[in-house]
Amino acid sequence: MYINITAQKLGTNYSQSSADFVDYLEKENEGLEKEEMEHFFNQYGDEISAKEVVKEIDGNTAKLKKKEPKFYSVTVSPSKYELRKLQNSSEDLKRYTRELMKDYAASFNREINGRKVGVNDIKYFAKIEHQRTFKGTDFQVRENQPFATKILELKQEVRKIQQGEAKGNIDRLKLKIAKLEREAPHQQNGKRIVQGMKKAGNQSHIHIIVSRKDASNSFSLSPGSKHKASEVEMHGKKVKRGFDRDQFFERAEKTFDKTFGYKRNYAETYKAKKDFVKNPKLYFAALMKLPANEKAMAFKIMGKSGIPLIPNIPTSKAQLALRVFKRLRKGAEITVKSSSIGI
Repeated sequence: MYINITAQKLGTNYSQSSADFVDYLEKENEGLEKEEMEHFFNQYGDEISAKEVVKEIDGNTAKLKKKEPKFYSVTVSPSKYELRKLQNSSEDLKRYTRELMKDYAASFNREINGRKVGVNDIKYFAKIEHQRTFKGTDFQVRENQPFATKILELKQEVRKIQQGEAKGNIDRLKLKIAKLEREAPHQQNGKRIVQGMKKAGNQSHIHIIVSRKDASNSFSLSPGSKHKASEVEMHGKKVKRGFDRDQFFERAEKTFDKTFGYKRNYAETYKAKKDFVKNPKLYFAALMKLPANEKAMAFKIMGKSGIPLIPNIPTSKAQLALRVFKRLRKGAEITVKSSSIGI
């Protein structure tokens, strides 16, 4: 489960309207019949139009300054293992979203009129999407990049020869290009993975647009708050503030597991990802203590997801994690191969 919370920006400034973002979320509906389209929904309503979403989000910004975000985007991407537990991707993910937003509301350390924030205080609209493309930041694209660079250089040589600007054997160059295409480490359906290529398999995920203001347009609810849980005095009154992201991410996993009867492996947990970044030794020690089948599953999951995620880790810890990972990976390969778990 990958969850990302971002404040939507337009260039260097916060967008003053949700229209561009809503239009972006409508892209998958282009060319589809009405019954095939995915519509916006919220806690109680289905088939909400894009026009209504923009109207509701843009009209719920009382007293917000130009430099403050008017809305946030929450992207929820279940893994392929999690998606296998779903009977109907669209309906199941709608049901999960409505439970997830209860967790979102509960993660605010805020009170509204003397009571804790609840899901009815959150103004949001969500949409299910079923396609994804590879991005430049994906490890498959990054690790294929040296091959892509060399292929581009060879293609440029071919063009120069064809245009009479250089001499050479075009057929030989094309054979080199074909060889590099095959040798690139990450392939999909027999083709080198490149940026912009559609990902194969079930890619269903959730986009949620959440107003910065509560449903009454009176209180600011920012999931980007740096204050996890604290109190501050404003106008002579003590006011609670903050959003507990750790709590939200952990609850999101537990809610998914409870809703769909999913048995989560340690390598899939938010805690594991956090341990990997902050304490690699603890992370790998926990992995090696798992029962044989769970350990085998963990290493398969890690291999498929491209762990270790080196760019996101401080250099010194990344080097340590990579050394430990390579050493343990060799010792665990036998366990992975002998496991009866099929992924």
